[in-house]
Amino acid sequence: MSLYLLGAMVVVSIALVVYALWPKPDQEGDTIKRRMTGRKAQSQVRAVRQKAAESVAKRVMKTVAPIAVRPAKKQDAEEMSKLRMRLATAGYRGEGAPTTFLASKTVVAICFGAAAAGYAWAKGFPLPTAAGTIMIGAGMGFLAPDLWLKSGISKRMEQIRHGLPDTLDMLVISVESGLGLDAAFQRVGEEMRGVHPVLAEELQLVTLEAQMGIPRTEALTNLSTRTGLDEVRSLVAIINQAERFGTSIARALRNQSDALRVKRRQAAEERAQKTTVKLMAPLILFIFPAILVVLAGPAALKMIEALGNTPGLL
Repeated sequence: MSLYLLGAMVVVSIALVVYALWPKPDQEGDTIKRRMTGRKAQSQVRAVRQKAAESVAKRVMKTVAPIAVRPAKKQDAEEMSKLRMRLATAGYRGEGAPTTFLASKTVVAICFGAAAAGYAWAKGFPLPTAAGTIMIGAGMGFLAPDLWLKSGISKRMEQIRHGLPDTLDMLVISVESGLGLDAAFQRVGEEMRGVHPVLAEELQLVTLEAQMGIPRTEALTNLSTRTGLDEVRSLVAIINQAERFGTSIARALRNQSDALRVKRRQAAEERAQKTTVKLMAPLILFIFPAILVVLAGPAALKMIEALGNTPGLL
């Protein structure tokens, strides 16, 4: 009973904190109206609007993040660069993304440790066991953001992999219609925004880098580095080779698109072949026992009834 009471208290406390930090739209609107009716300058009105639009939770995060990031902060510049690249691969390219991620490791570790401490106190564990439980909970919380980031990277890479053949077909059509490669990247990025938004965003980044004066080869290399896919690295290498040797880029893109489609079809066939093996466990654990009960159950009941009515047997 004490464990349920403790869990309910924790849930209610978290709900109250979230409710207190959540911005109140009505209060923000009243504040803006009061400031505007005082005939303030337009710059002051805009400042009030921006201040009202910024939630209390964001301001608290800005204050807490520098403190929470210290236990998990990576001092090595190379490790911080790798972390930024991993966050960029997952789609988080904001300036404060590394700070927020490192701060989340500390915050989640504290939350998990507090939950483990509450569980140990409710169960009445001795001090060494309770300390070990708290350390295990804190360690799991410290590693949880890494697992979440790894899952986000895998999901984004899978989305890019699925959209790559269709995007290559659009590139082939654009290049064969007379557009340059940079213009084709821009047009395809705009056209594929509603179908494959993740890959369209990456193509738009390539276009922006090219417009900023970065060489196309370097922009494409950045694309392969951000995505982390072998298919994109192969595509970038083919485009660079076609430009270097003066061969047809459209033909190279078409060959690469056909190869990717064959590879995707083979992967689908491989997953289909694995389905039979994966179905064995649920069949043995859930389907076959139910079938056995349905088929053999009535016969077993009849046999038990017959044996029970026979003198000397049961």
